[in-house]
Amino acid sequence: MRDDPLFIVMALAMLVVVIILMTGIGGFAKGGEFNRKYGNKLMRARIVAQFVAVILILLFVWLRGGS
Repeated sequence: MRDDPLFIVMALAMLVVVIILMTGIGGFAKGGEFNRKYGNKLMRARIVAQFVAVILILLFVWLRGGS
């Protein structure tokens, strides 16, 4: 399964979601100018990245579920 290109893309998409989420939470916890400037943008980016990751997970399960 680890050699499957779709699995690798799916795992990278999930990693991107975690990175965006941690950056957003860190900025929120610290506050200040960074949070005012990028807080909402980061959370919107997280939602988009999370949507892509869920679609890739569903695609992976659908394509690999039959075998």
